[in-house]
Amino acid sequence: MQQQIRFCKAADGVRLAYATVGSGPPLVKAANWLSHVEYDWRTPVWRPLYERLARKRRFVRYDERGCGLSDRDVDEFSLDAWVRDLEAVVDAAGLQRFPLLGISQGGPIAIAYAVRHPERVSRLVLHGTYSRGHLKRNPTPAQILERQVLLDIALVGWGRETPAFRQVFSSLFFPDGSAEQIRWFSDLQRESTSPENAVRMMRAFWDLDVSDIAPTVRVPTLVMHVRDDARVPFEEGRRLAALIPDARFVPLEGRNHLLLETEPAFGQFLTEVDAFLAPDDESASRSATPAAFAELTDREAEVLELLARGLGNSRIAERLRISEKTVRNHVTNIFWKIGATSRAEAIVRAREAGIGVDTSGVA
Repeated sequence: MQQQIRFCKAADGVRLAYATVGSGPPLVKAANWLSHVEYDWRTPVWRPLYERLARKRRFVRYDERGCGLSDRDVDEFSLDAWVRDLEAVVDAAGLQRFPLLGISQGGPIAIAYAVRHPERVSRLVLHGTYSRGHLKRNPTPAQILERQVLLDIALVGWGRETPAFRQVFSSLFFPDGSAEQIRWFSDLQRESTSPENAVRMMRAFWDLDVSDIAPTVRVPTLVMHVRDDARVPFEEGRRLAALIPDARFVPLEGRNHLLLETEPAFGQFLTEVDAFLAPDDESASRSATPAAFAELTDREAEVLELLARGLGNSRIAERLRISEKTVRNHVTNIFWKIGATSRAEAIVRAREAGIGVDTSGVA
């Protein structure tokens, strides 16, 4: 699979990087901490999950402000800012209605977006997340001190190779991770953001609270949580599922906050997601093709017509009296708009729509 990375701007001008991979019905993932759309696509921590989610869908994810390829120097980290970022990404991706996935801190963002835009969200999938951050759970003085220690560790040791620093975060995110996965995770810390931003974001996460709006969610919702999650307590997932009307709660066996493909919870998670999204997948597949082809410009439609008739780029350039480079650019845009990942797939989709079926006189 090959992903495509693009950029858009949030309402306050912050540039956001977003990536799409796969084709078919959409699935959008709200951003969460520790992301880098280019780097995490290469890691054994995130890529197995992303590839599987994109197997039958157009999977859209993005780097939140302050992270990855998005702008690092930003003024605001807040729920409102994060929701506005999600709004900007789905608009830039041209999505009208879609299922929304929220993992970890991405859960409250997904919930807030679904409440504000019920007409856009068809289904909500939440995993390893919560309705209230650490500081909204009536923490004890010892727990507050523990959080301050984590902030101090992040500020002085974020992304370092020093095993002591690395072990603190890796043991919280995936205590059963392999040496290779832990190494990649340490590198991802360095790549994803700066120590200063890591501290600012953690503070903002711990103050999140969507307990008041979660009961107003009006879309079908699936909530999953690993029983022995060391990062977000299982009880918080259970509490969240109880707040959202008619939400289905699925406990997963394991200890890892980030799902690793080597554990049983990985397969169970994907099975549940596929079953939950199946009605949307079928509905979107029936309606996606006409809408996608309607987005093509006149020139793109001409290029696709000749492409579907079997012409190569040089022949298309000759017929339309444009350069081969221009043809390649049009082909890239066509793939993006119709959700094709290869020339062969674009030809099949075009012919299914009645484009390029008559090949007479073009050989």
